[in-house]
Formats: sequence, C-alpha cells, structure tokens
Amino acid sequence: MPVAGGEAGMLKIPYASDAEISPDGRFIAYNPFPEAFNEWKNYRGGRFSRIWIFNALDFGIEKLPQPQGRSNDVDPMWLGRTVYFRSDRNGEFNLFSYDTGSKEVKQLTEFKDFPVLSASAGAGRIIFEQAGSLHLYDVGQGQSRRLTIGVATDLPELRERFAKGSQWIAADGVSPTGARAVFEFRGDIVTVPAEKGDPRDLTQTPGVHERTPAWSPDGKSIAYFSDASGEYELHVRGQDGKGEPKKFKIGGSGFYGSPNWSPDSAKIAFADNSLALYWLDIKTGAVKRIASEYLYQPGGQSVMGTSWSPDSKWIAYTLGTPTFFRRVYVFSLDQNKSFPVTDGLSDVDEPTFDAEGKYLWFLASTDAGPVRQWFDMSNADMRRTSALYLAVLRKDLPNPLAKESDEEKPKDEKAAGEKPGEKPAPAADTAKPGEPAKTPNAVRIDFDGLDDRIVAAPIPAGVYSNLQAGESGKIFFRKEDPPPTPTSGGPGDSSIHVFDLTSRKDEAFGPVNDGFQLTADRKKMLVASRGAWTILPTSGKPQPGQGKLATDSIEVRVVPLAEWPQIFDEAWRINRDFFYDPNFHGADWGAMKAKYAAFLPHLACRADLNRLIQWMCSELAVGHHRVGGGDFLGQPARVAGGLLGADYAVENGRYRFKKIYGGLNWTPELRAPLAEPGAEVAAGEYLLAVEGRDLVPPNNLFAPFEATAGKIVEITVGPNAEGTNSRRIKVVPVADEGALRNRDWVEGNIRKVHEATKGRVAYVYVPNTTTLGHIYFKRYFFPQADKEAIIVDERFNGGGSVADYYLDWLRKPASAYWAMRYGADLKTPSASIQGPKVMIINEAAGSGGDLLPYMWRKFGMGKLVGTTTWGGLVGTLGFPALMDGGMVTAPNLAFWDENGFGVENVGISPDVEVEQTPRDVIAGRDPQLERAIQIALEELKANPPAQPKRPAYPIRVKK
Repeated sequence: MPVAGGEAGMLKIPYASDAEISPDGRFIAYNPFPEAFNEWKNYRGGRFSRIWIFNALDFGIEKLPQPQGRSNDVDPMWLGRTVYFRSDRNGEFNLFSYDTGSKEVKQLTEFKDFPVLSASAGAGRIIFEQAGSLHLYDVGQGQSRRLTIGVATDLPELRERFAKGSQWIAADGVSPTGARAVFEFRGDIVTVPAEKGDPRDLTQTPGVHERTPAWSPDGKSIAYFSDASGEYELHVRGQDGKGEPKKFKIGGSGFYGSPNWSPDSAKIAFADNSLALYWLDIKTGAVKRIASEYLYQPGGQSVMGTSWSPDSKWIAYTLGTPTFFRRVYVFSLDQNKSFPVTDGLSDVDEPTFDAEGKYLWFLASTDAGPVRQWFDMSNADMRRTSALYLAVLRKDLPNPLAKESDEEKPKDEKAAGEKPGEKPAPAADTAKPGEPAKTPNAVRIDFDGLDDRIVAAPIPAGVYSNLQAGESGKIFFRKEDPPPTPTSGGPGDSSIHVFDLTSRKDEAFGPVNDGFQLTADRKKMLVASRGAWTILPTSGKPQPGQGKLATDSIEVRVVPLAEWPQIFDEAWRINRDFFYDPNFHGADWGAMKAKYAAFLPHLACRADLNRLIQWMCSELAVGHHRVGGGDFLGQPARVAGGLLGADYAVENGRYRFKKIYGGLNWTPELRAPLAEPGAEVAAGEYLLAVEGRDLVPPNNLFAPFEATAGKIVEITVGPNAEGTNSRRIKVVPVADEGALRNRDWVEGNIRKVHEATKGRVAYVYVPNTTTLGHIYFKRYFFPQADKEAIIVDERFNGGGSVADYYLDWLRKPASAYWAMRYGADLKTPSASIQGPKVMIINEAAGSGGDLLPYMWRKFGMGKLVGTTTWGGLVGTLGFPALMDGGMVTAPNLAFWDENGFGVENVGISPDVEVEQTPRDVIAGRDPQLERAIQIALEELKANPPAQPKRPAYPIRVKK
C-alpha cells in the first residue's frame, strides 16, 4: 500500500506469512510459511519456521543461518541493517539478532521459564510479551526491563450473565411419561415441561460441568455425571431438584457417558473413555465392570449403548472384534457373566429387548466389511446397509414372523374361536391406566440353538439406526433416505419408522429428525430435529408443530471467573485421560497444570483462556494439539464478499481483467461467474462499473461486492478503459474462489506435464487423504491411466485417513491381456500404470500427507521430490466438548513401525531436494514439478515399461 494512499498491490513473494520491510525499502524479511510450533514445543518438522530476506530488486533471497537440527525463527524486525527475531534454537523462545553485514547471530535475552512472544520493534527498542507481562528491550543498552502498566478498562467478558438458546444443549432425555424433558445445557442439568410451566435448572453450578442426564423409569430421579469434586462422579438427585444429590465414585478412566437406567430404577449402566462398560447398584454404590473394547471404535463412548431386559436382570450390548465387526452379547447380572448372541461373521448393532422380554431386536449387515475399516481411505466408495432381525430368546416361543396362511373356518369353529374384529387380550403383566406397574415376568434366555432362532423382519436392507422397542410388538427406528454417499455432502434426511410384529409392516411414522428417545412407558417420544425438540405420542401420526418444547426459554447463569478455571482443569484432564502416551512425552503433567494455572486470575477474556490452554498443552510437544471455540461475547457479524473468479491489474486508470478462471458450471463448487452462458468476459477487458456506479482506482475493487455472494449483480465491462463499446451483464458472484483457482493450477500442471513428456506421463494431484482427495484421484487418474508413467503431487496435502486407496491403484501390476476382433487389446487391470512413478512433496503436506510419502517410500513406489513434510503422525479421534462449547484435542493415535515411533516432529524427507525459490516462482516456474518431469523421463528412458506383443493366433482345430 503506498504511504500516500492508493490501491493496495500484491507483493511478488509467492509464499509468505509474517514479513517486515527494511528501512530503505529494498529488502523484506519474512517467514515463508505460517508457524507450526504454537501447538507443540521443540517442533523440528519440515515446516520449521525460517526467515528469508527477499531482495525486492532481483528477487533473490538470503537465508538466516540455522543451527544444526533446525529451529523456529519468527517475527522478523528491522532496526537499521540488523534483523531482530524470536527463536527457540537454544530452548525457550528468546530474542536474537542477525547482522546482515557480518552475518552474525546473537542471543539477546535469556529467559528459561516462559517464551518471548509477540515482539515488535521501533525507535531502537523492542517490546515483547513474556510470562504474561510486557518487556522493553533497549538495543543500545543490550538490556530488557519489565514494564508496569496500569490499564483502567471495563472487562465485559468477566461479567456474570445468562446464557440462552438451544445451541447450548449438548444432551437430552425424557421423563417416563413425557411430562418433561431433561437437557444438559451449558454444563447445567435443566428440565423443560411438555406444555405447562417453566424450565427448571436442577443444578445451578456455574463452575461445575454436569453431563448426559438420564431420567429414572420410576420418574423420581435424574442421573448425570458431574465433576464437582474435581473428577467426574455419578450424581443421582430428585427430579424436582430439591435436596442434595447422592454421589457415587465410579473409578473408571476419567470421562463417562451412555448412562442407562434399569427398568426397576435400581441400577445404571454406563461407559468410560477407555470404552469399558459398567453397571452400578444405586442402593450399595457397587460398580461392576461388564466388558471393554479390544480396539478403538469410531464414535467412542457413543457406541457403548446398552439395553436392559424388562426384569432388569440382563444387559444387551455389542463389542467390536479385532476386525471391527460388532458382535451382540448379553450380560447376566445374576451370573456376572456375558454370553455371545451372534457369531461375529455379520456386523451387528443396537441390540434391543422388546417390551415383554421375549425377543432381542438388532440391526445386522453382511456388506459392512470394507466400511468397518474406518481408518482406510479405500472404504470411501463403500456403503453399509443393514437389515432388521430379532432373536427369539426362549425355545418354547413360536417364530413371530412365521409364514402365515389365510384359511376358511367352519361356522362352529368361528363361534368357538375369536369373534371377528376382536382384539387380542393385553399381556398379563400390562398395568391398566392409573394402576401401579406389575412386576415383570422373569426373562429367560435359552442359549442352546439361539443361532437358529434369529429371524429377519420383512423389510428391505437400508441405512437404519436408533432401534427402540415400543408397545405391543412395535420397534421404532430411524431411516436415512436417501442413503449417504461419499460425495453427497453428508447423511440424507432421517425419518422415524415403525415396524409392527402384528401387521408385519414397516411404516413411516415421524418427521425428519436428528434422533429420538422413547419414554419409559413407551407411550411417547422425545424427538430432536434441527435445533428444536418435541414430545410426541407413539400412537397415531404426529401433526406438524405438535408438542414443540420451549427450549428457547432456558436460561442458565454464567460466571466466567468460576467457569474458566473449570474449563482449564477439564482441558488438562482430557489430556491426562486421552493422550496416547501415559508418560506424556516426558512432561511432568501435574507440574504443567500448576505452572500455567498461576495465570488464571489474570485472564480478561475467553481468548486469553484458549491461549493459556494452548501454552500448557504445547508442553506435550506433539502435533494435532489444538484448542479453539468457546463462548465469545460481541462477535461481529462477518460480511462475506462476492468474488468473480478473476485476477486484476490496474491499467489506464481502470481495473482490467488479467485472467478469468473458468470452471465446470454444472458442478456447484466450480461455478465460474464470468464464464457462465450469457456472462462471458474475456481477459483484457475492463471492469468499469458495478450496479451502475463507476469503479475507478484507488476506490477499492472489492467494496461494491460486499454481501453479494449468490446474488445477482449487474456489472459493466468493455474492451476500452474509456468505456466505449461497453456492455452490461448480470453475474452471480461466488463466496470462495479457492476451488476455481485450484482446478486451474491442477489442470495447468497436467498440460505442463503432457507437453514436456509428449503425452507419456500422467499428472495427478491429491489435496488430502479423505473425501476431496478421493474425488480428485478418481477425476484425474482414471482418464490418464493409459500413460506410461505418473507424477503424483501431494504438496499442501491436508491429510485425513490412510491413503491406501491411492497406492492400491498405483501398485497394480499388469496380469494379462485380452484380444478382441476389433480395436486394441485390453489390459488387465485396465486402469493401471506400470512405468516409473514420482511423488512431489513439500513442507505444507502433513498428517495423512506425511503417511502417504512414508508408504510410497516403504513400498518402493519411486522417488520423492521436493522438501521435507510437516511431520505430524500423532492424530486425534474425538474428545469431550468443554462446558461453553470450546474444544481441546489430546492426540491419541500415534504412528509407529519396526523402527519405533517415527515421522512425528521429523517429517518425510525427499530423495531429491528441490526448493521453490521466490525468483523461480515469480518467473512462472515450478522447479519441483520440473524436476519430477525430468526424473520421470530419465527413468522411462532407462526402464521403459514392457510393451507385450500379441502372439500369433492359435490353431486349435484338429484335422
């Protein structure tokens, strides 16, 4: 931006994060990439922060010297000819200087307890933050002093207030008759009436996190998990909130979920974060372990659901096998023993006892194999469907789904039998309205021959979930329709269905929803749908708007000075209980809590708390360690700009279209506003006006397009700056040009490779190792599978899953050929490339983008070209949310191989190192791609793929 004002212009530096211009304006000291170390101390992976000095005249660079083993150098500041910066080369971040004349690096400060942060220079001094205070370093004196600053200010984020809105609902439940619902609402337990009355905050504990409430079937109590003691315990209190809760120490792995009351209201089943299942006796407080998972299961504690038998003597649950297939078990409380129900050859979910204890319903899939391999990218095209089954628990019970036959009965048989239209008598253990429930019959399970008593319900396989048994042989469930696909953008709408054993029909029952829960008496259900909750009867068909709860009227008190210490402590406990290494990479985790808790009294806003948690967690020295979110006051609304998919230049006193990005207008994310039919604009034309208002520099080019994304905008364009021969056209700007620009880059690289290799080498870019990467690979590999060699570009790869999908296709050998009467011979597999393979990597590729080149090298796929990758292979698998919606990770998935725990904090180094220097990139070159092309051609020349010759046709006729 010119000092005197004018239009901002983009600097020529191709990749840059933080930068500062030298006093004479000739040099720019900058970091090529954003820092990667804030989440972990002692980071030394491929994206280590380095400082380059860019010469604005000849585009050359000078690199600040780095110690052996790398360091992170950031915050470049010019004072005269000296560059000052922060560096962790000798431990904690301290101030350093680099004399551009003598090339000498000096350490200026010697802090060892906390790092130097956020430095800024001017007038011969450097101000920086350290240990929560500002310090001033005098360059001439070579000394720093701590500043004492008094700031008289209002701190609105410290004020007590009330939180309101359904966005704070984290879990729900319903009373046994549906008179009220219960919610976990921003850490409190709140009940809401179905119709009359007001919400009731049962706990009113601003500095305590209460989770996952469950209402007892007798209606008297509500159970939930509370960390009031500093550790989570089970609390059971009266449903009216009066009196003190009964507290149970449960001794698991620290975090708990999936509470489920027994029908007699005397016991509760639950799970912990180690994926172990327990039950607790309310009377004695005794806790007994039922079972635990062999392997981590996607969904964590949420997969540890249970179903109690009507007599409260059995618990049905599932466990994953070593192949991730889930198997049904039932646990006998009397025998303290589990029994398998299914054989593990099909994948089974959600076992559910029926209301009378005669049957066990469940969902089972026989096509789940590849889908259950959740960490493998190769399952991205797969879809799992389930069918509905029931197991007849006793030998003496008939098959309720046996084939039926209509028969004519003589008059005398009719008279002796049921009268026409007569309804079957109610079950013996069903209470009449107003009477207390009778003791349920004892549930008996005959395991001998149980496999043969599993029968399928007559409904087609589909995507089903949330099985819950209703009255009189009914089973409710959710059906996703249409079923989700890898590119559908998420699951389809889920409606409630009910299957009736009497009619043997599956009928749509309820509305689109996110989940539902039957009441204990099975007569009503709580339904969650798009931020709203309703209580509906389970009989008949619900009407639109029926039973909506007043969740928007819930309010709970927020006391930041009580809440923030709890959030800090919980973030520490999440890492204590979830982090993969029980030795915390050598950190004294208890000492780290004490070290950083000292700052808690000095926090002024929620952002300060996130910083503090991040500092503490950085002591674990691990990647994927992230902190974010939370309840922030006064967040301004973001005004999205509209973009036209173009580059511009200021020429002849006007804005000129320098380049127009074309798209695939039939693909929504690749719609190009200036390349749509009727709105075509050519590079070289001028943008003269927007909505009839003249647009002339230095007026900001983008200001007229504020809040126009997705809206019709009239622009005036023409071939001349003075406006002659101009035309007005209607365009619809997009909110993000990223997909357009990425496609242009990818397909530009394809053209470069094809031209340089005369069409012999394919080029495929993989932006990550999950959904988008899968889409890109399918889009670009298969159309080029006829090439002799391939370059796979994984620069800037954002990671995801294990990229076996790419390698499975790229490693396929040719097995045979097929001759046909007409046309060329067919190769098997047809989509395969047997020639040389090269991969391009860089420092911005990480996580799955580290594992992909690791596997590439391990399997001998070919050379790696570029720069060392990020180095982050301790991943994350999901963690409890913090009270105010914030989040913290505790990396719990660590890569290792025969050489130990590797790649993390190192990265994958290239076989051929090639750096993208500014001078080359500014000149329009891509040295890494050029070197990959060279290697592919050299290897094609040295080892060309075999070109088998079709043999002579056989003579098989015997004369």
